Amino acid sequence: MTAATIAVYGATGHTGRLVAAELAARDNDMVLAGRDAGALHALADELGTSARVRVAALDDPAALRTVTEDVAVVINCAGPFSRSGDPVASAALATGCHYLDHAAEPLHVKHLFDTFQARAHEAGTVMVPGVSFYGALADLLADLVTTGMPHVEMVTVAYAVSGWRMTTASKTTAAQLNGTDRVLYINGTYQVAPAGTGRASFAFPPPIGTRTVLVDYPAGEVVTIPRHVPAQSVRALMTADTFTEDVVFTSENLDPAARAIGFHHRRTRGLGNQYPRWLPARPRHLPSRRHHLRRGGQLPRPRPRSAQRGCSQRHRSIPTRSLPTHSPTTRPIHDDLATEIIRTGYR
Repeated sequence: MTAATIAVYGATGHTGRLVAAELAARDNDMVLAGRDAGALHALADELGTSARVRVAALDDPAALRTVTEDVAVVINCAGPFSRSGDPVASAALATGCHYLDHAAEPLHVKHLFDTFQARAHEAGTVMVPGVSFYGALADLLADLVTTGMPHVEMVTVAYAVSGWRMTTASKTTAAQLNGTDRVLYINGTYQVAPAGTGRASFAFPPPIGTRTVLVDYPAGEVVTIPRHVPAQSVRALMTADTFTEDVVFTSENLDPAARAIGFHHRRTRGLGNQYPRWLPARPRHLPSRRHHLRRGGQLPRPRPRSAQRGCSQRHRSIPTRSLPTHSPTTRPIHDDLATEIIRTGYR
């Protein structure tokens, strides 16, 4: 069976180059797209592929449609996605192309579902935001942990990240999130609250231990998890000292080899100390999970959306306090199982 043609928009950025390199390694037919023709052709030469090049600015809908009109899937790698998401998704919808992105911005993720889901369902196309380290992994684990549970009081996604080396797009996204309204999911409703986070202490599994975290850290999982997990509330936490390290905001000009030295690790409530502290180099596919890709690269048909949730209520700021590490609704994942999820889904 011939592999489908895949377009990579923002192919010359950090994430775009990783995606394009993986597709090239699989001899997948692809289109390299973005704003800079010279950089795109140079990337095609560097990868040693016969990939087609399409030049398209975000403010040129006709050019964007030339990117998506003859491909099966477009992977949007051009952050911030609050800028690129709507134009690229619109082009994909107009040409009957599936759409994926790497967004971590919750407002964009919510906007994509609110604005495009009904039309994508009617067109028979799939739109999946946040298929990356931030977003997809916690979403998949939350689905696994809660399987068979009729009711979940709260899902807490807790990040402990060290050595983050932000790209130019990451820095721009971080600056936007710093002053942008937050999306919360509390008591069964989506809520939009003013920008800002509280602080608390959270007990991560050893060897990390109790750390100060940012409460209600802006994360796309807060939007995606409630769509298929019967949770009353979803909360995202991030270690506060992640953003105090010297390297985090001064690394945008690092070459890929230097950037790869960054040490990332992520823990979710219930995971033991055997949880992998790295992302394996060659992601093959996402495990079969609800609104994510199915094994073998087959895309699922869109599912009907449940009733719209309210977004009008405001959430009060949360004072510094200690968050519980266990509750009756918490189901721990066995260490070996957690490791296997990563090995089979992201290797």
